[in-house]
Amino acid sequence: MMNGSRKSDRPVVATKPANKNGSVVRSSTETKAEPVEQRELAKGKPPRQNTNRAQDRADVRSALGRIRQAAKRDKQVKFTSLMHHIYNLSTLREAYYELKRDAAAGVDGATWQWYGEELEQNLADLSARLRRGAYRAKPVRRVFITKEDGRQRPLGVTALEDKVVQRATVAVLNGIYETDFLGFSYGYRAGKSQHNALDALYVGLLKRKVEWVLDGDLSACFDSLDHEWLIKFLEHRLADQRVLRLIRKWLKAGVLEKGQWQCSKEGTPQGGSASPLLANIYLHYVFDLWVQHWRKTKAKGDLIVVRWADDFVVGFQHQSEAVRFQQELAERFAKFKLKLHPEKTRVLEFGFHAIENRKRRGQRKPETFNFLGFTHICGQKRSNGMFTVLRRTMRKRKYSKLKAVKRELRKRMHQRVAEVGKWLHSVIEGHNRYYGVPTNLPALGSFRHQVGRYWYRTLRRRSQKTRLTWKRMLPLIARWLPWPELHHPYPLQRFGVTT
Repeated sequence: MMNGSRKSDRPVVATKPANKNGSVVRSSTETKAEPVEQRELAKGKPPRQNTNRAQDRADVRSALGRIRQAAKRDKQVKFTSLMHHIYNLSTLREAYYELKRDAAAGVDGATWQWYGEELEQNLADLSARLRRGAYRAKPVRRVFITKEDGRQRPLGVTALEDKVVQRATVAVLNGIYETDFLGFSYGYRAGKSQHNALDALYVGLLKRKVEWVLDGDLSACFDSLDHEWLIKFLEHRLADQRVLRLIRKWLKAGVLEKGQWQCSKEGTPQGGSASPLLANIYLHYVFDLWVQHWRKTKAKGDLIVVRWADDFVVGFQHQSEAVRFQQELAERFAKFKLKLHPEKTRVLEFGFHAIENRKRRGQRKPETFNFLGFTHICGQKRSNGMFTVLRRTMRKRKYSKLKAVKRELRKRMHQRVAEVGKWLHSVIEGHNRYYGVPTNLPALGSFRHQVGRYWYRTLRRRSQKTRLTWKRMLPLIARWLPWPELHHPYPLQRFGVTT
C-alpha cells in the first residue's frame, strides 16, 4: 500500500482458480493457472476452525455438539457410549480449570494449586483409572453454615479429583438434558440466571390472567432425593452402565463428619458439581413434566410456573385450581419422598384484581411473597393506576448482609480509610448489580445509607478522642460508596428480547 499506510490485520483466504494448476498447455498462448488471488475474510468470520488440529489439544466442543444434536433430534434415544467423553484428557483439563482456585480442600487435603503442579501426570492417571474402572469416589467432608433463620445447613466439601470428574460428567450430560429441560426451569442451567427467572415471573403475572399464586418451597430437597428413583430417571436417557456406576459411586460415597464416616442412603451432598444437575433431573421428572401435564389436562384457566431449583412459583386464574393443585402436588411429592415446606408453601391472592377485590371485601392489602431474594408486591402505577408488580430487596437478605458488613468492619477497624473504602465500594457495587432492578431504588439507597452509618461508628471507635463528625464523614461516603443504580431493564423489555 502507498503512503506508508498499514495493511489490514485480518486473515486472507485463497479464491478458487478458473482452471487447475498443472493442466496441459495446448498452445503457446495458453498458460497455466494464474497464482491464486488473496482476499480478506468477511468481518465476523472465524479465522480458523473450531477444533484444534493437534490431538493433544483437541477441542471437545464438536463431540458435545453432536451429542446435543442427537438428543434434540430424538427425545427417546438412549445413549450407550458416553464414558470415553468423560475420561478424555481435554475434558478433564477443561473441568480442572473451571474449578474455583481458592475452594476448601476435601478429605484428601488436595488443593487446586497442589494438584496443578503435576497436572498432566495427575490427569493422565485419573483418566486411566476412569478408563479401567479403578476410580473410587472419596467421602464428602461435611461442614455446616448458618442460615438466615438461625438453623444449620449441611454443606459437602468434595475432594478435588471428584470435583474434576463430576464437572467433566456434567459437561457431557448437559448436552443431553439441556434439550429435555422445560422452559420454566431456570436453576443452575447454562445461559439462564436468576434475573431470567424473575423476568419470566414478572411478565407472567402482568400479562396472563393470574389472580392467585402458590409460593412453593421443598423441605431439604437435596438431602431427600431417593437414589433408586434418581437412577431410574437417568436410565430414561442413559444406557451406558459405566456412567451410571460412576454416579452411584458419588451417591454411595458417604460423608465424613467429625472424623466419622456415615453412609448416605438418600440425597446428594450440596457443594458437589454434579448435585445441581442431578437435582434438576429429579425435579424434571417429578415436578416439571407433571405440571406440564396438569396444565394441559386439568387447568381450566391460565396457569404460569417458574422454578429455580427447589424454589418455585405457580400462578392460577382460579382459587379452586390453586388449592387443588397444592393438594395433588403434595401427594405427588410424597410418592417420590419429597415434602413441601409447611411454613414456606402457601396460596395467596395476588394479581390484576387482587387490590380491588380485597378492598371490596373489606380486607387488607394483598399479601406479598418472596422469590430469589426479592419481595413481590401488588402495586399500582402512578401514571394511570394500572396493576404492576413492585419488587423490593427481601428484608432478611438486606439485614443479613448488613450484619456481615458490620462484623467485617470491626475486623478492619484499624486499616487505612482508603483500603476499607475500596472494600465497601465493591460490597455495595455487588449488591447494586444484583438488586438494581426497577422500583427497588429506595431499598438500595437505604442499604447504602446504613453501610455509611456502620462505617462512621467504626471510625469513631478507633480513638477515644476522635474529632470525626457526621459532617466530615459525608465526603468519605460520597467518595467511596457508590450511589444506587439500576443495572437491569424493565422485564418486559429484556424478556421480549431473550424469549
